[in-house]
Amino acid sequence: MTFIAVAAVIGLLFLVWDCVEVGRNDAANLVNAVFGARVLKRRTAVVVAGVAVILGAAFSEQVMETARKGIFDPKVLTVQMALAIYISVYFVDTVLLFTFSGFGMPVSTTACLVFELVGASLFLAGPDNVNWPNVGTVILGILVSIVVSGMVSFLVMRAFRGAIRDRSQDETTVMLHGPWIVGAMLTWLTWFMVFKGLKHVSIVKTFKTEVFTEYGEGLVLVCMWAGFAVLTFAALTLTKKKIAPYLFHVTAVLGMVCMAFAFGQNDLANAASPGLAGYTLWQSGSAATDLADIASEIEISWWALAGCGILMAGGMLTQYAQRVTRAEVNTGSQYDNVALYAPEWCRRFARVILRFRKDTPALAPQPELNERGKKLHYDALRASVITAVSGSVIAFSSGHGLPVSTTYVAFAAVLGSGLADRVFARGDADLKLGRAVWVVTCWFLAPIVAILATGLVALTVYHLEIAGLAVAIVANICVRSYFSRRSDAHEKKHHSSQDSDDDEDHAKTADSEESAAPAESGEPADADSKGEE
Repeated sequence: MTFIAVAAVIGLLFLVWDCVEVGRNDAANLVNAVFGARVLKRRTAVVVAGVAVILGAAFSEQVMETARKGIFDPKVLTVQMALAIYISVYFVDTVLLFTFSGFGMPVSTTACLVFELVGASLFLAGPDNVNWPNVGTVILGILVSIVVSGMVSFLVMRAFRGAIRDRSQDETTVMLHGPWIVGAMLTWLTWFMVFKGLKHVSIVKTFKTEVFTEYGEGLVLVCMWAGFAVLTFAALTLTKKKIAPYLFHVTAVLGMVCMAFAFGQNDLANAASPGLAGYTLWQSGSAATDLADIASEIEISWWALAGCGILMAGGMLTQYAQRVTRAEVNTGSQYDNVALYAPEWCRRFARVILRFRKDTPALAPQPELNERGKKLHYDALRASVITAVSGSVIAFSSGHGLPVSTTYVAFAAVLGSGLADRVFARGDADLKLGRAVWVVTCWFLAPIVAILATGLVALTVYHLEIAGLAVAIVANICVRSYFSRRSDAHEKKHHSSQDSDDDEDHAKTADSEESAAPAESGEPADADSKGEE
């Protein structure tokens, strides 16, 4: 009982830590498109997205699944085994996410949690306790979501770019094409935000039954598209085209808010469920087998959900979260020269791929600075496509019960829209594409590390009990400290020139002034030299 109580308390403490780490890495992806297009300053974008994350968490399902997607069967475990699994997930997850964030690498918290559960249950209870068909479904769902997000963003971006070209702020062009484009985006976002994100709310259920079921989803969505298009045209006309230059700025911000809201709803369980499961096991006081069964699903109050959302939003404000944002923005940047890191083998592989590209000009706007002297990595149209397509893919997957990763979907949308804009046709193409190869490679390495590390930690905690918890905590702190020093040195060496967009009082207006910004700022690098990490 002493082991159970201590493990439960440690689990609650690590719940707080893991929520922050999820915010550092996964939630940081929410602001990439808006910040890369300079629609909002990064700090402002993080605050807006953070509020949406908190609201999404507060409106999430109060019944939380702890054995995520049926990866393992807690009914056949003893209470000690179940606690060892849940606490070991935290010991590994906090270090894994912290390390990826330190090096500016986006990674899926959903995938990490799933494979950590696989590793712990595999090492403790054997392969029969792992539901391998469900594991295969998770892997297939993640891979399909990546491919779909990339392909859809490519096709949508190419269609919209063909209509708008590089005149996303031109009044005449926006009046001609803006209404139907914005109408489509608002339809996607409404479907994503309301009819998927809030599908458990009674009024939404009633509306879907009486309208969508009665008249058919296709007809209702087309009518919504037409209605939003007419409203957009009316707004442009009534304001005498004054809002035309900022039309796609608005849709980009709306898309970011919708993604953040859904993130708070769907990804909260990744950080909260292990700690809450341990606490439930401690509080129940039933027989061992019953306790494990009870912890498979737990109920949590709305204020606790909102509290976890606040922790995730807090993680988005940290320096390491800025590193993730900077690296992802630069990977899909339309600018020629960016500061990024990719191993030499990744850059060589990228050069091989680039040999097959046709000698065609880039469709993205020419590299330029905004009025404050900051590089425009995307234009507002592309930022809107990234957020709208990402939201649509996540909505479709969630509505069909398929596992999906916010990180993977958003990153695929950045690359897909970049390919459509042919951002790899000029400048540091091998560096940007090489970085994308390196990121995807790490996506496949992370599950292997998660399985092995969590399995070993689970064995240690289960067999040594209190001593095992102490060993795991010391190992967690030591590994974290080691990678903290490595990542900080890495940042200082390869990102000495940053774009200090968070500096409200000293906006730079020239590249030479930008290069004076401190490396610790963690903002997207604007160095003209080819930075290597």
